[in-house]
Amino acid sequence: MSAGRAVELQVALQRAPLSVSSLAQRPWPDAGFLPVHAGFRDRFVETPEAKYCCEDCRLVLCQPRQTECGHRFCDTCINSLLSKPNPVCPADKEPLFEDKIFRDVCCHREIMALKVYCRSQKNGCQEQMSLQQVMDHLNVCPYYEVPCPLGKCKERMMRKDIPDHLSWKCKYRETTCEFCKHKMALTELQLPSHQHDCPKAQVCCPFSRFGCTFKGLNQDMREHESSFASEHLRMMAARNTTLEAKMEDVKDELQERYKVLPGLNMRIETLEKHYEDMREKNRQLEQKLAAMQKLMSSHTEKLLEVEMELRTLRTVREEVETLRNSLETIRTRVNSLELGRGTASSGTHTLGSLETLVSRHDDMLSVHEVRLADMDLRFQVLETASFNGTLIWKIRDYKRRKQEAVASKTLSLYSQPFYTGYFGYKMCARVYLNGDGMGKGTHLSLFFVVMRGEYDALLPWPFKQKVTLMLMDQGPPRKHLGDAFKPDPNSSSFRRPTAEMNIASGCPLFVSQPVLENGTYIKDDTIFIKVTVDTSDLPDP
Repeated sequence: MSAGRAVELQVALQRAPLSVSSLAQRPWPDAGFLPVHAGFRDRFVETPEAKYCCEDCRLVLCQPRQTECGHRFCDTCINSLLSKPNPVCPADKEPLFEDKIFRDVCCHREIMALKVYCRSQKNGCQEQMSLQQVMDHLNVCPYYEVPCPLGKCKERMMRKDIPDHLSWKCKYRETTCEFCKHKMALTELQLPSHQHDCPKAQVCCPFSRFGCTFKGLNQDMREHESSFASEHLRMMAARNTTLEAKMEDVKDELQERYKVLPGLNMRIETLEKHYEDMREKNRQLEQKLAAMQKLMSSHTEKLLEVEMELRTLRTVREEVETLRNSLETIRTRVNSLELGRGTASSGTHTLGSLETLVSRHDDMLSVHEVRLADMDLRFQVLETASFNGTLIWKIRDYKRRKQEAVASKTLSLYSQPFYTGYFGYKMCARVYLNGDGMGKGTHLSLFFVVMRGEYDALLPWPFKQKVTLMLMDQGPPRKHLGDAFKPDPNSSSFRRPTAEMNIASGCPLFVSQPVLENGTYIKDDTIFIKVTVDTSDLPDP
């Protein structure tokens, strides 16, 4: 059967309409029109009245049945209810009896007259019809999905697309061999068996790879093969001779290369040994470089200490010069007094008194300087301290401090203290820039420390406040990295401190060094760490 004839037959069958009078004679439509379960799910033009809806599934009634209590159900819904023990009506809880349930033909007729949209509306059909006319419309609807009329093809498409499918897309469509003009399915034409057996196909001689140039019809190939058998054998012999000569050339070339292999192996062994020697020398140089860097670092620290001592000595020298000038001034005044009074004994007595007074003033000045330095240090701590449970810790010179941590000079840094209130807990943060424990060498480790405070006796113990640790992102995304934890009440880290500070507790794997150093967390060689302690449920002391 040709593709055109198949299309005409399929369209003719699909457009054969159902008799409206025959449908009217039957109270229930064809089974393919009905939903498998519950009521109609068609899209109605106007919202159906409540009397047309099933009391069980709440959809528009399909094959409506009415109970003794006057409620209507779909045929499948009422059967599902009757299959249960002691069935009752879901609307009024009245018992249901199968012999007192009847088909509501009048309601069915009214429902079938309701206007609906075509079931192929999603494919583009805008037609409206009564529910009873749906099947008639679907039999001719160009947007309705139907299977390919060729039985072997399992594809589905809209009815209007069948001609295009059968003409261009269906792999089972009928086509004609260009050589033998025999009609067959496209899949059969594409098989190698037909191409090999088609008598009219243009083919090359099987001995073309040996030099035969014959091209002709498939049906003439056998005569050619029998007529030119000796010529084909001659071509094969000539090709074989050529291949043997090439094999000899390749064999000679391989033998020549094989002779070079021992020398190459020795050269490779020599290079490997030289490479190992170079690696060992490089390792020794790295060790020497590390030792030199360590020595230079120690010398740098010593130079800084010497410079500080020199500054101190300069200050002391200036103070000594000042005292010397004061002493000279006092001596000048004493000499003036001695000359005025004319008595040596009284002048000596006055000089001794003045020297005692100067010494007493020096002692008092030293005491004041010590107190002033202590007060300045305490003022600096109080000036940077926080009393709301939040610490913003600015760590400058990240690269230098990181190198010191890698070199095991300064493994960790402590922040300034911060408090949950003026009379609250005293705390600080501790950071290992090169990691600690599991994170050593790979991560930045961040810990929280409870310190001994002046008002610990008034505070509840153990420490139970939620702690949040955070690395601040200094770039526009502001993707801060953070972690939070609730203290373990059984840990010694959160009991009342008996020493200056408790054991630190926190995150050894807080942030990996590649994430820290390749992002925007470091800017101007500075990082910011934020520690927040929840003070919302903290009682006043």
